[in-house]
Amino acid sequence: MTSFAESVSSQLFKLVHGNNLVYNVCWEDPRLDKEALELSSTDTMLVITSAGCNALSYALSGVKQIYAVDMNYRQNALLDLKIAGIKSLDYETFFKLFGEGRLVGAQQIYRDRMRSLLPESSQQYWDRYIKKFFDSPNQTFFYCGASGCFAKIVMRYMTARGLRDLVDALIDAPNLDVQRAVWEQLRAKMWSRSLKFFVNRDLSMAMVGVPRAQRRQIENSFGGLTPFVQHCMDEVCHDLPVQDNYFWRAYAKGSYTKECCPEYLTRSGFETLKSGAVDAISTHTSTVESFLVERPELQISRFVLLDHMDWLSDKLFHALEAEWQAIVQHASRGARLIWRSAGLDATTYLHRVQVNCGGQKRSLGDLLDYRRETAERLHKLCRVHTYGSFYIADLLNE
Repeated sequence: MTSFAESVSSQLFKLVHGNNLVYNVCWEDPRLDKEALELSSTDTMLVITSAGCNALSYALSGVKQIYAVDMNYRQNALLDLKIAGIKSLDYETFFKLFGEGRLVGAQQIYRDRMRSLLPESSQQYWDRYIKKFFDSPNQTFFYCGASGCFAKIVMRYMTARGLRDLVDALIDAPNLDVQRAVWEQLRAKMWSRSLKFFVNRDLSMAMVGVPRAQRRQIENSFGGLTPFVQHCMDEVCHDLPVQDNYFWRAYAKGSYTKECCPEYLTRSGFETLKSGAVDAISTHTSTVESFLVERPELQISRFVLLDHMDWLSDKLFHALEAEWQAIVQHASRGARLIWRSAGLDATTYLHRVQVNCGGQKRSLGDLLDYRRETAERLHKLCRVHTYGSFYIADLLNE
């Protein structure tokens, strides 16, 4: 790719991420995360906020503290809104807002009950967007934001191709045999030239949070974006039951159900959070490195780093090294980290990271004790399946 094209791609990604709520739902499976992390009441966590769903799920494990950190203040504003809703709303109203993605009178309910519980930056954001996102007659919240817009375009394409009934039948399949039969029909009809063209655009990838550096990871591992997406969808739609796959339901149907939703949206999860578990969470608009550097005494026992290190793996490698230096300095003894990569082997760039530890320069690969068998087993069970690999590692920083 020419330097000019690289520059255009980079500016396009910055334009999308610098001006939008990108993730309206988390796209990582917290059921796997919680097994991998082995959370306890003594754990202090640093997690990348994304849409906040998973931070709320971790809070249900009764951990001591969760620092939700994100560079995009809009992502923290979404988690702030969910926290305010948990504290101020009854379950049925809360579920309409975040489970169905539409609440008649959302603006007034927000102003009367929720707004005063938000930090000022989040107030400013939701003063502008609460009605547009949650009280629109044309769409639910799940089709808002950059990733939601991507999903809306895909579902309109499915409708235009006469495939919407097959999508609904797939999501509502009562068992794996029916699901597989429907998927074979849908798969044979959906991959037109126009869909492949749309998937391969830099703008499309920016909408779902895939910068050029991460795109290269995909292309190197899978031979291209279309083969990667086809592989992911085959794994989800053919091999794993969809009955509790709330990730794909949200974008296919525009809402959750009470039987198929994130744990924080179940009645029991909501009540546990409302009774005090949600107070463990605080939001911070910052990079991971800056958040840690500004808190020299902070010790973290669990890190949830999502896939953002792919973003730093190329032209921002210096930032990746600075981040890991901060992690090493702030990790408590026996700290555990989990992360994901679009590629099949993130260690190809991670093990080039050099950090100061114990008074000497060390390769990151020498400091990580991987739980490879557990990670591979859990990765196969992932209901999302939009990543090439999953990692669990303990930090050897004694």
